[in-house]
Amino acid sequence: MATPSRAEIIALANQKGGVGKTTTAVNLGAALAAAGCRVLLLDLDPQANATSHLGYDKRSLNRSIYEALINRVSLDQVIFITNRLRLDLVPAAPELAGAEIEMVGMLAREHLLRRALDSVRDHYDYILLDPPPSLGLLTVNALTAADFVIIPVQTEYLALEGLSQLVSTIELVRDQLNPELRVGGLLLTMYDARTNLAAEVAAEVRRHFPGLVFDNVIPRNIRLSEAPSYGETIYEYDPRSAGAIAYAHVAEELIRRTRIRGAGSGSG
Repeated sequence: MATPSRAEIIALANQKGGVGKTTTAVNLGAALAAAGCRVLLLDLDPQANATSHLGYDKRSLNRSIYEALINRVSLDQVIFITNRLRLDLVPAAPELAGAEIEMVGMLAREHLLRRALDSVRDHYDYILLDPPPSLGLLTVNALTAADFVIIPVQTEYLALEGLSQLVSTIELVRDQLNPELRVGGLLLTMYDARTNLAAEVAAEVRRHFPGLVFDNVIPRNIRLSEAPSYGETIYEYDPRSAGAIAYAHVAEELIRRTRIRGAGSGSG
């Protein structure tokens, strides 16, 4: 499968919690890996949910993204080779909770992650960043390092609330820190086809962001909710579930979008 020769760096971002951001980061990463791509997932959230989702105990880790950001340890020394083929992890750990305070006084603090990624970018096709649900320094570092942003949007009432603030932050980062950054797509999550509300929210998001919303949606699916408690992606837990099939389709769509971008045509 033709994939970018130098990793596309994708930040999954939304300062609104509970929208399926980490679920998307983990399972989209697993779907890309299943499609033959080399994937690195970076957990930048002090809650370390992506780390736990892949079966690691954040309290027992001897290395994490904290060492790369704060102590300038080479990123390749904090990469974990998971038991999922072609999917690697840079985990988070509890000490990351204080990282933003430590980063405030550091030189070029917004570029710490970007510099760390330079040493491993040629080893992967996709690097997925899962920052916390906030617009603090960790998220700004993710946006400064990224080629583009995927914004998970829950298909429920007030779905658009806060999106304008996030888009403004993305534009600010683009103007001041990362001119290559762009919104690569909005992904509708927790979609319940049985309700009129989901269809109405989806239509409104597509109207506000024409051409940017992924064609495929992620359904509300209990198997996606259950998988993290077993330390598994949806592809180990229930590969035939609606959630697994949906993320596989989103991965295919993402590969098409980034392939177009690599050809210089631009995308969504």
